Amino acid sequence: MDAISPKTAPDLPRRTVAAASGWRSRDGADLRRSLSEVNATIPVPLRGHWLRRLPAFAGPGYMVSVGYMDPGNWATDLAGGAQFGYTLLSVILLSNVMAILLQALAARLGIVTDRDLAQACRDSFSRPVNILLWLACEAAIIACDLAEVIGTAVALQLLFGIPLIGGALIAALDAFLLLLLMNKGFRFLEAFVIALLIVIAVCFAVQIVAAAPPVGAVLRGFIPSSEIVTNPAMLYIAIGIMGATVMPHNLYLHSSIVQTRAYPRTREGRRDAIKWATTDSTIALMLALFVNAAILVVAATTFHDSGHADVAEIGKAFELLSPLLGLSIASTLFAIALLASGLNSTVTATLAGQIVMEGFLRLRMPNWARRLLTRGVAIVPVIVVTAFYGERGTGQLLVLSQVILSMQLPFAVVPLVRFVSDRRKMGDFVVPRAVAVAAWIIAGVIVGLNVKLLFDVIAG
Repeated sequence: MDAISPKTAPDLPRRTVAAASGWRSRDGADLRRSLSEVNATIPVPLRGHWLRRLPAFAGPGYMVSVGYMDPGNWATDLAGGAQFGYTLLSVILLSNVMAILLQALAARLGIVTDRDLAQACRDSFSRPVNILLWLACEAAIIACDLAEVIGTAVALQLLFGIPLIGGALIAALDAFLLLLLMNKGFRFLEAFVIALLIVIAVCFAVQIVAAAPPVGAVLRGFIPSSEIVTNPAMLYIAIGIMGATVMPHNLYLHSSIVQTRAYPRTREGRRDAIKWATTDSTIALMLALFVNAAILVVAATTFHDSGHADVAEIGKAFELLSPLLGLSIASTLFAIALLASGLNSTVTATLAGQIVMEGFLRLRMPNWARRLLTRGVAIVPVIVVTAFYGERGTGQLLVLSQVILSMQLPFAVVPLVRFVSDRRKMGDFVVPRAVAVAAWIIAGVIVGLNVKLLFDVIAG
């Protein structure tokens, strides 16, 4: 047999024997597969050249990478580049390295255990702990949705002159976008996401060429500076960048959508799937690194180096880009990329919300109903802030949403690292000690930076 088909995959062994003993026994209602409507529906070849096998697994990594270049990243990257030049490039690089490792661990968890992160938490912790984790993740999804609403509304205003409040209301209608795409198949959904990612990358490649940043200064920016920790204003933006880059709900998303591949649910099949899924996500996150770095570099070159360090709002950046770069199409490309980013983020945030709700609560809600609910929660503060403070208020709200995301990170990262480091749960697929140590260090850095941020905020 050259490939596992969607029809045969669900009948394969559901657990590796070595990994089954560390979990609580599940009743019949608990045995529902993550995203059951698309689980194991995409066939993969069992043998052949890597050029044939990697494309079969490519897709989940790119869907996850969307969260690493959503509209929330734009505000933090713009503010970081305009205010502090190239210094915070090191934070983007560090965040991306963290993301590559954490997403690889999330994929491993899903492939080995047939559980997404939400299901794994429910099978491991008490009900009060699970409720706390669920609420933290829902807060992160709402914060992410807030960024998407603002980003989409701003893009519509910049491109078509639609008022921000009107754009925010229009953003609610994209609740039906995922339904349309899912009805055409998960591969079609992945193709849609990848196409928009290409649009974003091309737009920023053109702007980087037009900006012509000094190579030496850019390279020095990737070297960490102690000022990032000692300067409260810089630390605030740095943690916002981290929150916008390492997204907590992406860990839930990745652990689920890697299971859409119909790889053999055997020891060898899972080991092979881990290899290809990790390769897929690593390549995709390198694209995210380029986009995030490009936003900051363009901001640093265009605004910081020309004395416009006060540029923090997307709208102001749009107005100044073309005149300062001397490229008439620069501002339009900027807005098109922002709109593509908002549309892409809609798809992945909706899926993550479904995974979290079904995994923690075993509660199934129609996708359209859940999307309208989460969008409604996000739209209200956008409309209120826009009405009272205008565009400047929405820009600050965008950065704040990313800091909130960062504050939720420990609630996703710590359980994930704990699971993949536990031999009782992972069996022979437990991560090597060196990887476990690195993952715990990352978790410690995230918790430590958040504690310092809280201290600085409380201390004024």
